[in-house]
Amino acid sequence: MSETLTRGLRASGPPLDLLGRLLLVSVFIAEGWDKLAHYPGALAYMAMHGVPGALLPFAIVVEIGCSLLVLAGWHTRLAALGLAVFSAAAAILFHLGAPGRSELLHFEKDLALAGAFLILAARGAGGLSLDALGEAGCWVAPSAADRGSRSAS
Repeated sequence: MSETLTRGLRASGPPLDLLGRLLLVSVFIAEGWDKLAHYPGALAYMAMHGVPGALLPFAIVVEIGCSLLVLAGWHTRLAALGLAVFSAAAAILFHLGAPGRSELLHFEKDLALAGAFLILAARGAGGLSLDALGEAGCWVAPSAADRGSRSAS
């Protein structure tokens, strides 16, 4: 039974990779958009935790930008690394040492997300990704030499 399950999961790998990336980044896209839509409230929340408001545009770009890159599977390793650092920083800046079980849970969740992004950074996006298309040579921009040889013919 275990061998059958393992074979089935391997065969389903690319769609599961895509679904996993979607689930992993969905919260970051939503939260980045929420920060953008409720900018003054996000600034107040950051100030309440002693985080400079000047970092808010950076946070929004990381949450939305890196998430879209991870979802598309384009420059996935770098984008996942960015989200790992962001998640770990959020855990430390907003939840470490805060009173209450809920804050501990948020701290642990942010660290778990950082760990998931580190795995993604180490392993890459998988088969259903723009990274995989590029590696397969399906969408590589022509080199200058290729452009020159085409114009000569």
